[in-house]
Amino acid sequence: MSWTHPALLALLAVLVALTLSNGANSAAVSDDKTDGKANTPQGALKRIFMPESDASTFFRRRSRRDVKSQDELNAEQRLRLAADERKREYHENQRSKFENYAEEEGDEQEEKGRESTEQWREFHYDGMHPSYEYNRHTV
Repeated sequence: MSWTHPALLALLAVLVALTLSNGANSAAVSDDKTDGKANTPQGALKRIFMPESDASTFFRRRSRRDVKSQDELNAEQRLRLAADERKREYHENQRSKFENYAEEEGDEQEEKGRESTEQWREFHYDGMHPSYEYNRHTV
């Protein structure tokens, strides 16, 4: 409790000092429009900023129904062709993955069937007849 009073008094002193100081006014930006250099951009800024009359008509220069230039049409066509190519490659890749999966799955099923057939023959072989390979009829 003994340290709260000095801390409170120190904060109050800092607050009073800040409110009475003129240091904050020196950082303020003046509203004077008499300075001509501040209103006219120089060099590269001229290309970024445009006069108000041009800015108001910037988006109205070409309406939606206006004819596009050949460069714009060519650029859009290139984008469409690139997107179609990416889509074709993606689907081709997916198809090849599925074909590989289906082929491996078919091979696995065939191997399981062959194994189960061999097991069935071994279990049911009575020893009196030759095995299946030697009992085939040749044409």
